[in-house]
Amino acid sequence: MSEGTQAQIVPFDDEPGDSEAADRSEAAIRAMHEAERIAEAMVFASAEPVSERLIAEKLPDGTNVRMVMKRLSGFYGLRGVNLLRVGDNWAFRTAADLSFLIHRDQTDVRKLSRAALEVLSITAYHQPVTRAEIEEIRGVATSRGTLDVLLESGWIRMRGRRRTPGRPVTYGTTVEFLDHFGLEELRDLPGMDELKGAGLLSARIPSNFRVPVPPADDELTDDEDPITQMDLEELGLLTPMGEEDD
Repeated sequence: MSEGTQAQIVPFDDEPGDSEAADRSEAAIRAMHEAERIAEAMVFASAEPVSERLIAEKLPDGTNVRMVMKRLSGFYGLRGVNLLRVGDNWAFRTAADLSFLIHRDQTDVRKLSRAALEVLSITAYHQPVTRAEIEEIRGVATSRGTLDVLLESGWIRMRGRRRTPGRPVTYGTTVEFLDHFGLEELRDLPGMDELKGAGLLSARIPSNFRVPVPPADDELTDDEDPITQMDLEELGLLTPMGEEDD
């Protein structure tokens, strides 16, 4: 550059790739918005919590369902209804601070006996658990009727069969249990301090007592087998195949 000559800075037009990148970004935003609309409509139209698996089936392949639901959940976080995760399911529920405004005329028929409450609590914290294990923890026999009431309520279910002599049935809680008690997952069950604060634990409990930590999911454990058609027939829950009811 000769003396006295000044360098000139000439602005360049956008690189060809910039407009393509912008188009892709806008397309991604539109796709995310449409995915949110579909997921929102599915959950809103359902009376029961909707599984992420079912939502994923209705969204384009490759959509990050959990991200879609978290974005929607954030949007509804400060509104009168909240979008809540219940296990691997999602549901709209009245905001907790406004629940007192909602009046239900129907009578709650789920009045559980003390025995049923004890069995439900043991099942929640110790699952997967067999009837014999429930009785060992309670220290008393558990009637079949108590388990039947909890099964009919939809709060516990038969998970599988333990790989031990007699192949006893194992029990665990359900999505309906989480939904009814406002829990996202089993790990949200009250811990030691919360139970003490609510007066549900005696002050004279042993110093080495620990509240069991529930499993993170409801997958079958290594010592459980899934319940089959034959198991259901054996348990009297299904009519044997090929036979008609009288």
